[in-house]
Amino acid sequence: MRKVILLLLTLCIQQSAFAQLYSAQEGPVVYGHHHINTADLTAHQRFWTEGLGGTVASIGNGAREIISFPNVLVFLTEREPSGGTRGTVVNHVGFETRDITSAVALLQSMGYPMITREELPDSYDVIDGIGKRQGGNTIAYVLGPDDIKIELIENTAIDHPIIMHHIHWATDQGEAMQAWYVEHFSALLGSSIGQPAADLPGVNLTFGPTPVTTTATAGTVLDHIGFEVANLEAFCRDLVAKGITFDRPYTEVASLGIAIAFLTDPWGTYIELTEGLDNLD
Repeated sequence: MRKVILLLLTLCIQQSAFAQLYSAQEGPVVYGHHHINTADLTAHQRFWTEGLGGTVASIGNGAREIISFPNVLVFLTEREPSGGTRGTVVNHVGFETRDITSAVALLQSMGYPMITREELPDSYDVIDGIGKRQGGNTIAYVLGPDDIKIELIENTAIDHPIIMHHIHWATDQGEAMQAWYVEHFSALLGSSIGQPAADLPGVNLTFGPTPVTTTATAGTVLDHIGFEVANLEAFCRDLVAKGITFDRPYTEVASLGIAIAFLTDPWGTYIELTEGLDNLD
């Protein structure tokens, strides 16, 4: 009986996790996952679950552990990262939270440094790690394990305590990056506080300016970002026809019940494409 109860609990966790790629039915390409490199799995598990509110789940025959949020899954790999996100082409990832005051207070109580003041212009007033702009948004930045930078944006109208919001690139070629993701990923043109941006179901893609030369993501704490794609094999064929070279071509992964492919964008963003993360329940 105990084994049956444990099995049922495991199934419930898995269903809860994968039901959280809510945007998967809204387009052929949606956001899927962040993939983290770390030599300290426990530190990241604590940060993403206790600190940010993610849910632990497991996938596949090997019970690969992941952490799930609405519209994004977080994969952890035990590998020493070469550096944090700042200074790479993907400067940070962002979440919306219903209660930023409580979220920041919790992160501070757990010992995570809030770097909001150093990350925001003077037009924001920063008090207790939270930045507010008159007539504008309320945001905060936290530095997690291995120097991964996370932005929190308050939105009291969201249906969940925390939800995936955006990927923020650091680039001096924002318009070119915007055009590339519109062409190759069918993103919709947008803007983010005057910066070039694009939108896919479940995620905003912001291409913000930077005064420094950035490095590629592969090997760093945020090794790669992931998009969930319907009919991935055909999608990969289309990209090849457009001149895209894959680091790893379309591959079916039987142990996880998904298909994957890897490529690197022209600016050094390592990207995984998946098919099946939205229906592994």
